[in-house]
Amino acid sequence: MPRERVTMRKIREILRLVWLCGQSRRDTARTCGVCKSTVDAMISRAAAAGFSWPLPPDLDDEALERRLYPPVVAPTHRKLSPPDWQSLHDELAKNKHLTLMLLWQEYKEGTPSGYQYSQYCELYRQWRKKLDRSMRQEHRAGEKFFIDYSGQTVPIVDASTGEIREAQMFVGVMGNSNQTYAEVTWTQSLADWTGSHARAFAFLGAVPHCLVPDNLLAAVTKTCRYEPEVNPTYAELADHYGTAVVPARVRRPKDKAKVEGGVLIAQRFILAGLRHRTFFSLAEANRAVRERLHLLNNRPFRKLPGCRQSRFEEMDLPAMLPLPATPYQYAEWKKARVHIDYHVELEGHFYSVPHRLVKEQVDLRYTETTVECLYKGNRVAAHPRSFVRGKHTTQPEHMPRAHREFAAWTPQRMIAWAAQNGPATAQVVENILARKAYPEQGFRSCMGIISLAKRYTRERLEAACQRALAIQGVSYRSIKSILEHQLDQRPLPRQMDCVSMGHDNIRGAEYYTTERNPHAHPTHH
Repeated sequence: MPRERVTMRKIREILRLVWLCGQSRRDTARTCGVCKSTVDAMISRAAAAGFSWPLPPDLDDEALERRLYPPVVAPTHRKLSPPDWQSLHDELAKNKHLTLMLLWQEYKEGTPSGYQYSQYCELYRQWRKKLDRSMRQEHRAGEKFFIDYSGQTVPIVDASTGEIREAQMFVGVMGNSNQTYAEVTWTQSLADWTGSHARAFAFLGAVPHCLVPDNLLAAVTKTCRYEPEVNPTYAELADHYGTAVVPARVRRPKDKAKVEGGVLIAQRFILAGLRHRTFFSLAEANRAVRERLHLLNNRPFRKLPGCRQSRFEEMDLPAMLPLPATPYQYAEWKKARVHIDYHVELEGHFYSVPHRLVKEQVDLRYTETTVECLYKGNRVAAHPRSFVRGKHTTQPEHMPRAHREFAAWTPQRMIAWAAQNGPATAQVVENILARKAYPEQGFRSCMGIISLAKRYTRERLEAACQRALAIQGVSYRSIKSILEHQLDQRPLPRQMDCVSMGHDNIRGAEYYTTERNPHAHPTHH
């Protein structure tokens, strides 16, 4: 049976969640969007390869794959006495920090020729299925932080216009102590979602071992009852804080009962208590929310001694993770395909990557100031962020010396291809290539223009190029607009008919030879 296709990046996340965060394999499977059997297989292979957490810093993705998937050795068949599964199960129930890995290692010390780790775990799971035990949700100290947004919004009034804008309220509740955090943000966007988490951890003074969000878009990119996919930015936040994300299951209200109760309390105690106040800024609303939040967390329990704050300090805080030394930096992720001009597109701007990655898929990680390109988990390019649309950011070392792999895509070939449609189309391509510091940066626009002939016919494209040259609107968007509005079918004005197709600043096809232009590709015959 073929193995499930899992990237090395996701395998590293599986190992981190299970070995570092102590997360169960079922929860890890839901977090990473894979089958539980895949998680079991990854842990087994990593253990068999002699890995432990953290992984060696110099271990790249290719070396990790070779170690995890060595040549298969035919198994030997032998009869083995099974371990005492009942005593093993009792030990696991008594100590939450005990793992099957440690029990297997102790078993192998006593029985060197015994079962390997994967078979040992599989036999234990088969034995455990026969037990008639009901599962119930437990909230261990410092373990889970339940998060959601309140359905009720907070009106914010613009003092200058009187316009009312509805703000969202973020609510988080610790599972054991019911310690509550709440704040007001403008939206439920990914930036506000991650920012609220960072401020919540600062408020708590520590990090919970596990985050349990609802299946909103900022947390889960693909909703699934069994295998939701966590948003890459949210997963990066969890990795920065050393915690794990286990989204609540779809149509499983018990998974998020704690936060739903916390949201209800926040609505009744915080929002209802502020119903007569008018807020003119987000900061003003948050100051008022923080005052009510202090009262809520210090309000005595009715049936238990103490309050949320005292129980949190006594039970949750000692068991939680410490805050990281460096603050979290918000970043978003996107997948992109490298074009033939060895650039990737992000919000209308183009960034170069090494030319060997043409047609490959890369991951883009971008902040307000930087753009990073990663291929198979390794960073291959980094650029300052630019918001100028239609422009290129190119590093010279990313450019090929001779363009051997893509010799067909030369300026001469591009102009000749356009000339098959007509002289005006060829001159448009020449004009576009002449404006670029490197002709390759104009390939994308030229290919777009030539492809318009498939939709509008060659004759109409040639006529549109004639009009574009006449009005000096030589660009893909201009020519496409002419065709969409059927301006190519109207006669040109008389003064435009007299405009010569020649132009002094057009380099001509002969310019793009190796002797004249060092940036041109060599032609292979």
